Parts: sequence; structure tokens; C-alpha cells
Amino acid sequence: MPPYRHNTMQTDTEIAVVGGGVVGSAIAYGLARAGIRVVLIDGARGDARAALANFGLVWVQGKGSGLPPYQALTRTASDAWGAFAAELEQTTGVDVVHSRPGGLTFCVGEAEFEARARKLKGLHNESGGAGDDCTMLDRPALQGLLPDLRLGDDVTGASFCWRDGHANPLALLHALQAAVVRLGGRILRDAPVEAVRPTDMGYEVRTARQVIGAGRVVLAAGLGTRALAEPLGLSIPVVPERGQVLVTERRPAFLPYPASGLRQTAEGTVMIGATNEDVGYDTHTTPAAAARLAGRATRIAPALRSARLVRQWAGLRVMTPDSYPIYQQSAAHPGVVAAVCHSGITLAPVHATALAQAIADDTVGRDFEAFQSGRFSARDVATATDRQGIDHLAVPR
Repeated sequence: MPPYRHNTMQTDTEIAVVGGGVVGSAIAYGLARAGIRVVLIDGARGDARAALANFGLVWVQGKGSGLPPYQALTRTASDAWGAFAAELEQTTGVDVVHSRPGGLTFCVGEAEFEARARKLKGLHNESGGAGDDCTMLDRPALQGLLPDLRLGDDVTGASFCWRDGHANPLALLHALQAAVVRLGGRILRDAPVEAVRPTDMGYEVRTARQVIGAGRVVLAAGLGTRALAEPLGLSIPVVPERGQVLVTERRPAFLPYPASGLRQTAEGTVMIGATNEDVGYDTHTTPAAAARLAGRATRIAPALRSARLVRQWAGLRVMTPDSYPIYQQSAAHPGVVAAVCHSGITLAPVHATALAQAIADDTVGRDFEAFQSGRFSARDVATATDRQGIDHLAVPR
């Protein structure tokens, strides 16, 4: 691509990435890694950042119902995570604390065990038998995997996927942004984008303090993407979903596998989560959620009843109508691409490689065809709009 030139702009770049979370930072890293001049534009400090309230799972099992290409995408990402983490550490010196021991989804009661088995079988059939990586474990087999944890009486077993793992999301975000700078990219911080407008030479990205001239633009601003994308001919129906998480004091190691809703970090703290709440942009925590989360966690691991809670937080997931990513190139403005998802940690290696390359090559519409927003019906889009209202499309600060 010929370099973008516009002498009246304060800052010129080949590609501007709007959004400094894990998704935008991974894309910017991939572009910088490919030798493209990139500016990563981070929002306000008070923005609702999913990376700061993330559970840290690198997860495959249970994902992709109704969209087999998403199953394949998560498997590709999981398989790439080890090399991805090693490369980031080599480039920046930052350890993102990734491990891939496999992961568990606990089942409490026979009904949960049977429902989980049916779901995984359905996913296996949808994928044509690809990726046979999940197994149902009955209670004795599960207890054998967890010698340092006495299971609660109601635990009937779990599903296990050898591809699952976890990482430190804050370390990942730090490493990605450090790598962008190390590779020659730039980061503009505390610079909420007000608008993106086409010019005769490309695009101008306007913040309160400056205008950035760019040949192309990637909109990866999470919940703020929709408002920026609509004037550029892109329909990105995203809505917030609140998730609350509890964290305990450090405990002796007892849970060697990350689990959906229960994870022991490398430091020994235990993360318990997470709720799925349709409450708009409200990021307050609630006692009722804490009680529900703690209640289920102690049914699984009774030893946690004596654990002291040290923190409770709430964050906002970026949800599409079917919960799967949108990677969309504007037909009206081909130099603009939108990228949103709620699995930014899992998909980070794909965003930094295949997606970044597709953006560089202008082939997002072809290479990520299954993830276009055209898969949503007019009713899906209208419902997303009704849930939030036009006045709530940007993330409030």
C-alpha cells in the first residue's frame, strides 16, 4: 500500500487502530510486526475496559454452537498461544503467564452433567467431528485429577478440554502495547476518538486534542465501535453485558486446571465468576451476585468457605446478537474495518496474525467471511438498538 500523505494533519500513519484494549492492541502489534506504520489510539482512562475485568481464560470448549467457523477459530487461536506468548516475552521481556494444562467445566447435579454432554456432542457433530478435544469425566475420574481438592457432594463430574488454558490479561495488554512501541508503532493515550471521517487522501481520526491522518482505519473500540462505525456504513450491533467476579486471598495450590467460573492464579488467589447481566452500562457490584457466585463455588469446593474475599469487581463484555465476533470491512469505505468480540484473550494470537494480515491485504471480507455482520437479521439489529437506545452507543465515562 502506498504511504498516506497529508501535510495538514498533525500525525500521519498508514493505519490507525482505534481502541487500546486487548483486541486493538493485538491487531496493532500484528500490523507493526508486518512493518506497517501504525498508531494505536487509546481512549479515556475511565472507559469501560473489558481487559481490566477479564477472567483470563484461553478457552475452546463449549464455544461455537451454530457457527462452526468460530469453533475452528478458537482452536487455531489456542494452538497458537504458546508460540505467541513466547514471542511477546522475547520482544518485550514481559511474561504473560500463559499455561495450557487443559480446562474444566464443573457440573453440579445430574441434569447439568447430562446437558453438558449433549451440548458438547452437538458441537462435535456441527464441526463434522473436527477437533475431538473434549471429554466428559464422571465424579471419580474428576476427583482423581484433583487430589488437593475435596469436591462438594453435589458435583457429578465435569467436561475436560485439553486445549484450554489461561493467561494474565493485564500482563498480556502490557506486553502487546510494549511490543507495538518496540516495533516502531506509536500509542496515543487518553485520546477518546470523537469521529472518523473520509478525506480525499484517506481518513481523519479526530480526538479532542488532535487529528490523525490515516490511509486506513481499524475500529476496535469495543462498545464504542458502534457509534464510530455507523457514519461509515458499518452496522456493528454490540451491547454491554455485565459480568461480576470475586477474588479470594491467596490459598495453597489446589486447582491445577482453570475452570469455567473458578480459577486459581499463579499467585494463589482464586477467581470466582462470572455473572451474565443485561443492565446496560452499569458497572456496580451487587451483594446478590456475590452470594450467587460464592454459593456455587463453595458447592464445588467446600474448602473455599473459609477463604476471605478480598475483591469484587464488575466489567462489561462486548456482546453481539449471537455472541460471536464481527470482523467487517466497510463496503462504502473500503479502508475501514471493524473488529469486535468478547473473547479477546483467547483470540489474541489470531488477531495479531491472520486478522492483522487480512487487514493489511484488504481481504477481511474474504478471509473472515463467516464473521460479517450480514449474518444478523434486521430484527437482531433492531433489538440491539432498542436495548441500548441511540444515546447509549458510546461507552460513558
